[in-house]
Amino acid sequence: MIKWDTLIADCRLGLEDRIFQNEDDIRSIFQRDYDRIIFSSPFRRLQDKTQVFPLPGSIFVHNRLTHSLEVASVGRSLGNLVASAIKKSADPLLQNMTSEIGSIVSAACLAHDLGNPPFGHSGEYAIADFFKRGGGAKYQFEVTKEQWTDFTCFEGNANAFRVLSHQFSGKRNGGFALTYSTLASIVKYPFESSLAGGKPKFGFFQSEKELFRKIATQLGMVQLSDSPLQYMRHPLVYLVEAADDICYQIMDVEDAHKLKILTYSETETLFLNFFNPIEDLETLNNIAANLKLVSDENERIAYFRAMVIGKLTRECATQFISRINEDQRTDNIIPLFNSLPEPSKQAMDLVKEVSFDKIYNDRAVVEIEIAGYKILGTLLEAFISAVVEPDSFLSKKLLSLIPSQYTNPDQTMYGKIQSVVDFVSGMTDLFALNLYRTITGMELPGIG
Repeated sequence: MIKWDTLIADCRLGLEDRIFQNEDDIRSIFQRDYDRIIFSSPFRRLQDKTQVFPLPGSIFVHNRLTHSLEVASVGRSLGNLVASAIKKSADPLLQNMTSEIGSIVSAACLAHDLGNPPFGHSGEYAIADFFKRGGGAKYQFEVTKEQWTDFTCFEGNANAFRVLSHQFSGKRNGGFALTYSTLASIVKYPFESSLAGGKPKFGFFQSEKELFRKIATQLGMVQLSDSPLQYMRHPLVYLVEAADDICYQIMDVEDAHKLKILTYSETETLFLNFFNPIEDLETLNNIAANLKLVSDENERIAYFRAMVIGKLTRECATQFISRINEDQRTDNIIPLFNSLPEPSKQAMDLVKEVSFDKIYNDRAVVEIEIAGYKILGTLLEAFISAVVEPDSFLSKKLLSLIPSQYTNPDQTMYGKIQSVVDFVSGMTDLFALNLYRTITGMELPGIG
């Protein structure tokens, strides 16, 4: 049984002793979380960070910002469907607590990619590879084993938790000062990097370990082990994860059609596969009727996409609701997407197959991944060398380029390296590219 009375809590990180809600507030505590995120600088920078395809020329495709907005929209729908089902409970207190699920999930969805570096997922791999096999490997024995794994398995989700919760230099305590429930709902893998099995799948760095423990303890999350630290997921993580899965899988197909990587016929077939010819006959008839009103192929595909997302949203919500009263498994994390009914499960498997074969291996995608490796590796090498040996002429010049907010009071090797990773991972694609050109002498400011 999910203990909503403790898992949904309105205390804010860093402001635990203050009470914010009053009768005149037009927004709930959790709706204010959403607003804090959407008006923040890290969120705005997502507009110049690659989702999958290179940022647009004549054809606009998704970037991290548009993706996050769409995930938040789907997440709100998922949360509201779940809240509506729970409202049938006879417990008024439970109904009051769970009415905010849609707001919490949408805020967490909005923030879920804030820790992702430039150049898409290849940026994560580039940072990890720099420490595994690149110039950063020489620092391995100057940090603890656990700290080293934070770098060699660099994870954007763990970095998002840091961006949201860490007190950067000159900033206030508690970072964004979000509620505990919103913060916990972002962490997909609630354990430290030593349990990641060498993969980029963990929830918090060593620097935020005790902070996460504090939040998890307050919320009553089930602790599985203390050393290494591991908890069971906050249940709303499943809804955040499902919203992300729905959006990136389906929207990547729509973008591939716009870029002519997939033909109209291929895309239409991929989307039609989600509907059962018998059970979904009424829906299919409605789709056919509406398509007669539209001749533009991009608009037709957008309509198909909307229908598929709606179907998957309802199915994931149904899966979550069916689990509410079940004993949660402690030996495995089963995403809602892995429990989709047919024909959606088979249709999604085909989408994933086509995505890996045709979309993620498209030349433009591969080229930006290669560029990301080179750019981020060069930036990390230059700036980490500067913070480790700060007295040389070049180091002083490089350090002057790092904004003061990334000054880390932790002057251990771990803290020094982390300050540079904070700086580099927060860059936009264009800023990283321009800085790379500058420090390598390929381009001089003011000279075309």
